[in-house]
Amino acid sequence: MTHVIDAILERSSEPRLTSPAPGRAVLDKVFECAARAPDHALLRPWRYLVIEGDGLVSLGELFASAADDPDQPLSASRDKLLRMPQRAPMLIVGISCYRPHPKVPQAEQSQSAAIGLGYILLALQSAGFGGMWRTGPVARHPVIRTGLGVGDDETIIGFLYVGTVDSAKPPVPRPSVDEFVSRWPG
Repeated sequence: MTHVIDAILERSSEPRLTSPAPGRAVLDKVFECAARAPDHALLRPWRYLVIEGDGLVSLGELFASAADDPDQPLSASRDKLLRMPQRAPMLIVGISCYRPHPKVPQAEQSQSAAIGLGYILLALQSAGFGGMWRTGPVARHPVIRTGLGVGDDETIIGFLYVGTVDSAKPPVPRPSVDEFVSRWPG
């Protein structure tokens, strides 16, 4: 049909990622794609952190420090938390930034940020890279939020693990359109 439709239909979450990660020129173009997400009132309710190199080690240490939090310890082992960021040569943290507005509710702003992160994933794939979107308890933990500089009016919408696909995985079965689409009134 079109290049865009083909890219979407070929999109896949890729858990096995290795170097190289995308360079600055590719990332700049990818973030330009993110800025095309629907954005009611042009609030730009998003920001992104790029973490690579020694930053991945520091992120692992931050994750592991949350395991020791006496108020809300993470259930994963310290070793697992230390290694989590090493699954890929780069992480992009998507952050929804709530901007009070009389016509644009917080949920709509979060959806805009999530669409932007989805566009990043599609753009990376079209540039020859793979990605895996992860959230879980690390995305909501106060120690990690503070360590990443996530404010009170912000939410981590995802950790996008990015790199070169190391090995192909089997295709995931997809539902037929009739399984999730209906007409109203029907």
